[in-house]
Amino acid sequence: MAVRRVVPDLTSTSLEAATRFYTAVLGMEVVMDHGWIVTLAQPGRPEVQLSLMTHDATAGVVPVASIEVDDVEGAYRAARESGAEIVHELTTEPWGVRRFFVKDPDGNVVNILGH
Repeated sequence: MAVRRVVPDLTSTSLEAATRFYTAVLGMEVVMDHGWIVTLAQPGRPEVQLSLMTHDATAGVVPVASIEVDDVEGAYRAARESGAEIVHELTTEPWGVRRFFVKDPDGNVVNILGH
């Protein structure tokens, strides 16, 4: 299994204000907007991303990071075998990603996904 990208997920009380801030201060642009999550990227460098979230549409927690992998089922099996706490079971979401949330040893919730 290989990690394809890592995106920080920041909790926001106002997606509009946070989006304005990161586009004005860092020159990022909106590449995805689902109403509850906005993902920004650096123009010309789509791998440089940041997500802003008010909540998660199907999970009860906002993760601290989203990690895209090339084998989400393998990552899920490895997380289960390690004894890690699965916070959101492996699911194919309506917007097209397959993902699960897992808690790391320090209590950080991480969204592990595949496209």
